[in-house]
Amino acid sequence: MVCATVLLSGSASAKRAAPAKVEPVINEGVRYVVPNDDGRRAYIEAWDVRTNKKLWDLTVFTNRTDPKLEEDVQWVFISKLRVQDGTLMVTSEHGKTCQIDLKTKSVTQSDLAGSPAPDAATQCNNIPEAVERAITKGPLAKECDVSFRMNPFYLRGDFNGDGKIDVAVLLRQRSTGKMGIAIIHGGMDKVTVFGAGVGIGNGGDEFEWMDSWQVYSRGRVGRGSDETPIPHFHGDALLVGKSEAASALIYWNGKRYVWFQQGD
Repeated sequence: MVCATVLLSGSASAKRAAPAKVEPVINEGVRYVVPNDDGRRAYIEAWDVRTNKKLWDLTVFTNRTDPKLEEDVQWVFISKLRVQDGTLMVTSEHGKTCQIDLKTKSVTQSDLAGSPAPDAATQCNNIPEAVERAITKGPLAKECDVSFRMNPFYLRGDFNGDGKIDVAVLLRQRSTGKMGIAIIHGGMDKVTVFGAGVGIGNGGDEFEWMDSWQVYSRGRVGRGSDETPIPHFHGDALLVGKSEAASALIYWNGKRYVWFQQGD
């Protein structure tokens, strides 16, 4: 009976410590705050610095709990907050880091080594092996970082038509912050970069404007914006675009990647 009393007493007192206070960060007139007052969800609030009015709140991840265990000891809170290149970086007590696009409020997980909590409202960014070799650990590692500003952050396709699967990945030039795309050709890990400081067609050398992209399978393509002849595709193309604006196809012409402007 004494043992039972001790065990029950210990179980009843199994309470987690209060989460650490996270200092707010201010960016472009908005103060981002971590309340850390709800163990079921980790969220942030955005407040207008000038008017001190709440603009919005956003759940970064939720915590799944086992009803057989003390609930509060299963809670995971936010431990760090910072702004980097217009992105809000949110780190949990378990070391998982999430990125919040401050324009779209989309949440992705950027901790490459970890995996998300079961109910985390994040995308698990599993870096393809080809990207690891060519960018994260390869020849571009000193110049560029993989970017997670859009979901998905990489696409697969046979872009040069050689029958092998290639990988297109978003990246950011470290020295300038310019966004772009790298295509890693399957089987040889040859990398072609456009954007991120390398100009191509009307896209220029900075792809910050791009807010959508997808693989456009080889086949019939709509006529260009200036009624130019329809190009011949050797492989799949990348369809890149900006909402309510023009789009374009980036495709392999047999010698190099070229830009084909689509209509508005």
